[in-house]
Amino acid sequence: QVQLVESGGGLVQAGGSLRLSCAASGRTLSSYTMGWFRQSPGKEREFVAWVSRSGGRTVYADSVKGRFTISRDNVKNTMFLQMNSLKPEDTAVYYCAASELWGDTGERAYNYWGQGTQVTVSS
Repeated sequence: QVQLVESGGGLVQAGGSLRLSCAASGRTLSSYTMGWFRQSPGKEREFVAWVSRSGGRTVYADSVKGRFTISRDNVKNTMFLQMNSLKPEDTAVYYCAASELWGDTGERAYNYWGQGTQVTVSS
């Protein structure tokens, strides 16, 4: 098993940037495809991005493409989400997740989840 802890959330103005981190403990991060999801109040949790085990392949939701960058450092057992040009509609709790499968945009493919970190973008 792997335990995941997100950090880096906060309050930022529209157009600003934040960098989220997801630290893993227990099993090595390189064993998993990793993803970011987010959930806004009153909405279902939605896919944001995933990165392959090696970091060589990434996939993004259309809503964040060109603004967000997912990456990982398997040596440090940490995954990141660099968020630029933030918009108020990016406000959500952001979750990192680990999957034992190949990359997938569906949350059912992910076996392990962090507790989430709040991102709030003011207009």
